[in-house]
Amino acid sequence: MQQTLMVITIELMIKERSDSLFEIALSLFPGGVNSPVRAFQSVYGNPVFVERGDGSYIWDEDGNKYIDFCCSWGPLILGHNNNSVKSAVSKAIEKGLSFGTPTMKENELASLVLKNNNYLDKIRFVNSGTEAVMSAIRLARGFTKRDKIIKFDGCYHGHADSLLVKAGSGLATFGVSSSEGVPESTANETIVLDLNDKETVNEAFTNYPNEIACIIIEPIPANNGLLIQDQEYLIFLREACNNNGALLIFDEVISGFRLGFGGAAAFYDIQPDLITYGKIIGGGLPVGAYGGKEEIMAHISPDGNVYQAGTLSGNPIAMAAGIAQITACLVKGFYSTLDSRAAHFVEIIRAHIKEKGYKMSVYSIGSIFWIAFSDKKRIQKASDIDADSMELFKIMHSYLLEHGVYLGPSGYEVGFISQAHDQKTLEIAAKTICNSLDHIFDEKQKNQERI
Repeated sequence: MQQTLMVITIELMIKERSDSLFEIALSLFPGGVNSPVRAFQSVYGNPVFVERGDGSYIWDEDGNKYIDFCCSWGPLILGHNNNSVKSAVSKAIEKGLSFGTPTMKENELASLVLKNNNYLDKIRFVNSGTEAVMSAIRLARGFTKRDKIIKFDGCYHGHADSLLVKAGSGLATFGVSSSEGVPESTANETIVLDLNDKETVNEAFTNYPNEIACIIIEPIPANNGLLIQDQEYLIFLREACNNNGALLIFDEVISGFRLGFGGAAAFYDIQPDLITYGKIIGGGLPVGAYGGKEEIMAHISPDGNVYQAGTLSGNPIAMAAGIAQITACLVKGFYSTLDSRAAHFVEIIRAHIKEKGYKMSVYSIGSIFWIAFSDKKRIQKASDIDADSMELFKIMHSYLLEHGVYLGPSGYEVGFISQAHDQKTLEIAAKTICNSLDHIFDEKQKNQERI
């Protein structure tokens, strides 16, 4: 792939206020952001400062309007500023913001989840996906009385120390820290394997008998591309855990309540021991949760000796938002309509790619999609992703931004479609994406001709 490609776009939007706000932010926050995924270091330009959102659109501080496929990184399955969620939050705020005591809203949200999800017996609310995963890992270790865990390269489980670990050398070795500040002793308790590789899983259990507490996996890995796994492989992981006395944890912070109400567990019909959630169950507010079988959850304090707590866990405002949102998800036909619209959107882009003969693909499942500059039929491992292809994504991202379509600022990130994305909006966005591809490959051809 040529590295001489340069972004060439016509400036359609003024972003003076966003640029000015970013300059101020640089003096306030590391890198000018409060989460690295918001930085534009992997694309061109400065971050867009969003002023408001409504339906499938966001507006920046300069008044520019975008069709939004970030959707706050997935939680906004109903779209921005949904009336039902907004009304529920407003009513809850009138009664107070936080109490540090049990509330009826906690019971109500938990009941909605448990009554409509056959893969959980009990649940515990926390404040983020990271906190949910951290708590589930601690519970798995406490339940099994083992310390080591298996995770997979290409799956992201938040920024807890034991999960900020990348693969070491060899087939089944201990991981090495992927962040400064993570002790080697912590990284040494995490074994990092390639996805879709049964041999390394078996080898890990052979090398460390009676030492592995759990396997944790995104059943639909969607933090490093969209690495859709085969059901057969996930069943294998279930059986490997059964055979070796380890727990299976599904990290469904993204896939939970998006790929159907029961998430990937229901989609694949696989019973994990523990499941972690976030995003959608908060309706746009900070929420996480973990749950599982009653005999395992009984080990959580105050019933058991695995300690986990949170002053703002089960916050009544977040609970109210979550109740309103997942109640809407339970309406008959919600997911079939959403998935149908998403499939139509993806097919428009795929048809254009096929017609033009572009070497790229759009991977999708349910209302999640990922545009990859690769013509591989399947990408199931992180190592299958061509890092050089991110140069093409940078050009696409810049073009789309200037033409009113917002994607997350990294080619490794997926896009999300909400209920608010109607067919007309999706067709406009798909056409704009197709135009961006024509722009990219025209420029690529011109560069090749110059060389």
